[in-house]
Amino acid sequence: MQGGILLGPSALGRSKVFLNHVFPPESLTVLDTLANIGLLFFLFLVGLELDPASLRRTGRSAFAIAVAGIALPFAFGVGSSLALRTAIAPDAPRGPLVVFMGVALSITAFPVLARILAELKLLTTDLGRMAMSAAAVNDITAWILLALAIALSGSGSPFVSIYVLLCAVGFVVAAIFLVRPVLVYMARRSPAGEPVKESFICSTVAIVLAAGLATDAIGIHALFGGFVIGVLIPKEGAYSDALTEKMEDLVASLFLPLYFASSGLKTNVTTISGAKSWGFLVLVITTACAGKIGGTVVASLLMRVPPREALALGLLMNTKGLVELIVLNIGRDRKVLNEEAFAILVLMALITTFMTTPAVTAVYKPARRGAAYKHRTVERLDLDADSELRVLACFHASRGIPTLINLVEASRGTRRSKLTMYAMHLVELSERSSAISMVQRARRNGLPFSSRRGRDGGGEVVVAFEAFQRLSAVRVKPMTAISDLNTIHEDILASALNKRAALVVLPFHKMLCHDGSMEPVDHAYHQANVRVLRSAPCSVAVLVDRVLGGAAQVSAPDVSYAVLVLFFGGPDDREALAYGARMGEHPGIELTVARFIASAAKPNGKDEEALERHVTRTLRSGDCSVRYEEVAATERPDVTSAIKALGKGKNLVVAGLSAATSTPLVEKSHCPELGRVGSYLATPEFSTTASALVVQRYNPRSDPARSRPAGEEDKEEGVVPPPAESEPESRQHST
Repeated sequence: MQGGILLGPSALGRSKVFLNHVFPPESLTVLDTLANIGLLFFLFLVGLELDPASLRRTGRSAFAIAVAGIALPFAFGVGSSLALRTAIAPDAPRGPLVVFMGVALSITAFPVLARILAELKLLTTDLGRMAMSAAAVNDITAWILLALAIALSGSGSPFVSIYVLLCAVGFVVAAIFLVRPVLVYMARRSPAGEPVKESFICSTVAIVLAAGLATDAIGIHALFGGFVIGVLIPKEGAYSDALTEKMEDLVASLFLPLYFASSGLKTNVTTISGAKSWGFLVLVITTACAGKIGGTVVASLLMRVPPREALALGLLMNTKGLVELIVLNIGRDRKVLNEEAFAILVLMALITTFMTTPAVTAVYKPARRGAAYKHRTVERLDLDADSELRVLACFHASRGIPTLINLVEASRGTRRSKLTMYAMHLVELSERSSAISMVQRARRNGLPFSSRRGRDGGGEVVVAFEAFQRLSAVRVKPMTAISDLNTIHEDILASALNKRAALVVLPFHKMLCHDGSMEPVDHAYHQANVRVLRSAPCSVAVLVDRVLGGAAQVSAPDVSYAVLVLFFGGPDDREALAYGARMGEHPGIELTVARFIASAAKPNGKDEEALERHVTRTLRSGDCSVRYEEVAATERPDVTSAIKALGKGKNLVVAGLSAATSTPLVEKSHCPELGRVGSYLATPEFSTTASALVVQRYNPRSDPARSRPAGEEDKEEGVVPPPAESEPESRQHST
């Protein structure tokens, strides 16, 4: 949009030579055509994601806030339209101008709002959910009012306007009874797990274009036809997912930018000249903000929303965006808005949107710290038999879910203490992330949007965890973190603190390939892991996934898993031993503890105590599922050979991050944050089948957000400072 304004008559386009060479008159027609086609399919995608039946689940508070956020600014818009008609646009038709101004001032653009909420990490909060629910109601109301405005602007006769509205209603009825059965047929003939027929995709595109042609012929606008067809398509199954996958990237990355550029090229800021025009710009911005923010705040306070949250909600609901530009462009094309009024309202939309993020940041700063808690390590929690183990398990994609479920199932053991798993889906907020897809990933009951199950695996995630929860004694609570990868570690740290987790499980930044090698997913995930390890409020484990257990379940009675714990000594190894011992209690797991003894090493009292508590007592009780071995190895070849031999036939190897060994086990490490032993376990040289879990014990000195309570251990022998951020792989070396 800003680029279009700069290239248009407001700046560079003031030069006729530049304008005729870069944008000759005949090219603008092609640009407008492509932009409007893209807009038609964008509205189709909006309708495809919207589930009208779920609007009934919108809460009373969100509905009241939406109504108040429309009524007051619409009334202010009516007053502003009268002033605009008198001062700037005396030839504008009164009725259509009143409705267009009311819609322009009262609308909330939920695509822009969703991105702002995601960037501020508020999308999954109570404030974010209420804002999105209210914005959905606001958006639907705005489309209805816009249809009314278009009908009024078509002719000066009220009978013609009524005829257009009746034809629009007739189109909707015909689409429900004639087109929807065809769409339902194609959806039923597209079973999940199988590719959708190209003929179905092409037929749907043709139906959307035909619907756009019909509504344009009726006299409203082509985009309403695409929107109605999108709403009528069944939301469940592979059919709707395939349509979204085929169209979304093309529309979002090509057609919509063309529409923004086209709008910018039509905006001539130089038409705003003189005190009257600039004064009217200030008036429009003031009335838009006062009406939207004031109406939302009053309704929020009546719904007993705290004042600060009410003000933040008002600022969020004042967000303008694509829908605003659609309204203004239609008004300009229908001769309801002249060049000057169009430029004023476009600037109003840009200014109100730009001010949202800094204003909300200044007003609303949600507390990120959770209440203080003491069980921040598995080892300490192990001393309290009645305590609950809380694990925050993170994953990038659905392919890591089976391993994650098997790991958590193995962690429950047989003890009476409860186990709660918070499964956090890490979703990247990229420049190409559509607002709709973000809303779907963050959706909870009550948000009026359908759940997308195709590209992000959201349905698979829910089904997998629901099935696991029914079959096990583990409570599973799915979560979603939508953030830029450079700051996604903040979401992980905040969630671990708020959920009082004793352990955070992070996915390794490399994934297993078919040939046994590990392929990097994204270097940003690598940096996120490093930052979490450096500042975690509890213990952390990095999971090197080599498909732990495959598709089988640990809880199956005929399945046996072999777990190996490597013990060199030190706080991280003691934490790894405590976690491994908990796994050893599971009836389907065989545990082996291998202690590496250096010839010159002095006995460590805490290491001996941990071995006595977790291994020796178990062996004395006659438990045959636990084995204990001692390995005398100090040189690198001996240590690596011993680890490789011990790891044969094992499903999972658990080791401490800062193991008490001075021997680097790899010549060049691309992941020094895993420590000497962990770096070796992550290489194909060790294994191509056994997964690895590298554990770092919570170190209070690495937690900047917490001052240590009295009575907690002040010093821990062998504590190694957390690793600094690693350099890119080409510059990394083993420590």
